[in-house]
Amino acid sequence: IQAVPRGCVVSDVGSTKRALVERADVIGRSDVHFVGGHPMAGSEKSGVGAADPFLFENALYVLTPAARVPDSSVNEMVDLVRCLGSRPMLMDAETHDRVAAAVSHVPQMIATALVNLVGRLNEADGLPLQMAAGGFRDLTRIASSPFAMWRDICQTNTVPIREMLDAYIGELTAVRNKVDQEALADNFTYANEIRNGIPKDSKGFLHPLHEVMLVAEDKPGVIADVATRLAQANVNIEDIEVLKVREGEGGTIRMGFGKQADAEQAVDILNGVGYQVRLR
Repeated sequence: IQAVPRGCVVSDVGSTKRALVERADVIGRSDVHFVGGHPMAGSEKSGVGAADPFLFENALYVLTPAARVPDSSVNEMVDLVRCLGSRPMLMDAETHDRVAAAVSHVPQMIATALVNLVGRLNEADGLPLQMAAGGFRDLTRIASSPFAMWRDICQTNTVPIREMLDAYIGELTAVRNKVDQEALADNFTYANEIRNGIPKDSKGFLHPLHEVMLVAEDKPGVIADVATRLAQANVNIEDIEVLKVREGEGGTIRMGFGKQADAEQAVDILNGVGYQVRLR
């Protein structure tokens, strides 16, 4: 910050914000303003091979300006974020780190611990990993993330992560005590309600998507055929996911559309060519 020209707005793309915003405030200048940034986009992959030209498109991009940063500087960052195709959201750094601990950092710790547990069980006879199906892979995908990135996250967001881990351990203990009881149904019901209320996308859209479910045979070319037919009708698929696929038995494809009209048109097009499709 000391080296940049007068009037500059400085930002970052890190996953934790409080420590960085506080540090920038200490070493900063009155004529240079720091606005913390966290684009909610990326994956567990890294390097040039994982580059994505649409990485920021429709992604939620959190900005955490310090209290002394003028609105003009914040607005410059908001405009930049929108130019990237992302959706800006403003919040204070402490709130960001607490929320990030709950929905991003603790899930990483959970996935890592679960894979370590199953890995040690697997050392005995190799059976657990042979039986690990789609659910286990989906739940633990982020366990492939490199520690180099998570070292910094854990060291700069230690207290919120520990607090959320303690809360999660409390939830696990409650579930453990109910495993053989009918009362466990309450936990499942509540979890279903919350999970189904999450916006149906993978990049932090601020608006919920209109979903279409398609049942299709499990064979090469199905997704390409569906996408091509919709593209020819100028219907844009904003999100797509393959659900519950069993080899040779078919499965379900979930598609998300930005407009209800697009979802309804997709159903008409695909039903018209023989696919089994419905609005969700």
